[in-house]
Amino acid sequence: MEKTIAAVATGNAAGGIGVIRISGEKAIEIADKVFSAADGSFLSELKGYRAKFGSVAAGGKTLDNAVALVFRAPKSYTGEDVCELSVHGGVFIVEKTLEAVFAAGAAPAGAGEFTKRAFLNGKMDLTQAESVADLISAEGEAAAQASFHALQGSLSNKINSILEILTDCSANMAAWVDYPDEEIPDLADDELEKTLTNAAKALKELVENYENGIAVVQGIDTVIAGRPNAGKSTLMNLLAGRDKSIVTDIEGTTRDIVEESVRLGGLVLHLSDTAGLRKSKDEVETIGIDRAYNKIEQASLILPVFDSSRKLNKEDMNLIERCRDKKAVAIINKTDLSTKADVEFIQSSFAHCVFISAKSTADTSGIEKEIKSLFAADTFDAAAPILANQRQKQCCVRAMDFIFDAVSSLIMGVTRDAVNVLVDSAIDELLSLTGQKANIEVVNNIFSKFCVGK
Repeated sequence: MEKTIAAVATGNAAGGIGVIRISGEKAIEIADKVFSAADGSFLSELKGYRAKFGSVAAGGKTLDNAVALVFRAPKSYTGEDVCELSVHGGVFIVEKTLEAVFAAGAAPAGAGEFTKRAFLNGKMDLTQAESVADLISAEGEAAAQASFHALQGSLSNKINSILEILTDCSANMAAWVDYPDEEIPDLADDELEKTLTNAAKALKELVENYENGIAVVQGIDTVIAGRPNAGKSTLMNLLAGRDKSIVTDIEGTTRDIVEESVRLGGLVLHLSDTAGLRKSKDEVETIGIDRAYNKIEQASLILPVFDSSRKLNKEDMNLIERCRDKKAVAIINKTDLSTKADVEFIQSSFAHCVFISAKSTADTSGIEKEIKSLFAADTFDAAAPILANQRQKQCCVRAMDFIFDAVSSLIMGVTRDAVNVLVDSAIDELLSLTGQKANIEVVNNIFSKFCVGK
């Protein structure tokens, strides 16, 4: 981290203000070459958490008025000396200011490099660093709150408390094995078993809540499926609040997947409107139908749409079967028409059903209520620790498995040193989760997904 880096820390679009962040040993020295304070002083003279008004220049020409903020190591976001130059947010002015900073000696920051430096300098652990990206991409209130609490350490604190328990157990067993002649108190098997089981249960709770947590933080991959003219595209438009999908009375109008992200209450649905499910001789439509079935298999939530004015057919029955053991909210549509479908059978096949007339109403409250119930969104505690991605989940799953194996070995009478190997393996997994033992490939992969400037 010898080089001093710089990047635009605000959005790549015109705005009221644009911020160029500079971080590294020469950050303030470089900023002094670009920024001139109105009172003639130098930024190098400032203590941390101080600001100066002045102007920025490039090639001897003044570009814009500016405000310079100085942060001194280690009390900065990255843990290094940091200077932020705030100029008017025109794209041209921001780009020219950044070019001037590069000309003064800074190197372009890589994706997520500021946060990566914060992690490497011990300003945050890996779960907190990941929450920064989640906070930036949050599309709903619950997602933003959950990501913020993760940034404050909600998950880190939970994992560290489990680590403390496991480390104590490991140290006790190691000392007892290594120094048998010393008067070291030994944990009784039943006490050790109870302690390890409680640690595994705490991890199991995190893993079991993963799906609901990820639905809130990242949004729910949702597929709208059904036979032709059931009202899928009309439902898509209703949820999107605009004409996203083409709606006609002609079967096979939707041939490919139409996608849109919508906010429904505090949840975000990543919607996919799919081709009508039927047998077709049209090659293009058949491809669309195959894609629809693939989406059904992959989705976190299915909204199967049934036309209540028509009897259920083979495609309806096939869809019902495909929804078994998956999270689904059945949409029984066209309630303004006379009912011919076996509504009672649909209701018996789904724990969550909604009756609507998608064409004649804009009311989505019933759908919202059922989805929230399905994902326990009404009882979701944004301040509680949650696993925010597959990496975190897999670390917890592996650690949990190692602990349960340790408990099983203990019950079977396996020697303490062998039990301790399993406990130490669980500890390594949790240290990898927080970043204390994560390899450089994992770290680089995580930060490569960040935007430049964060």
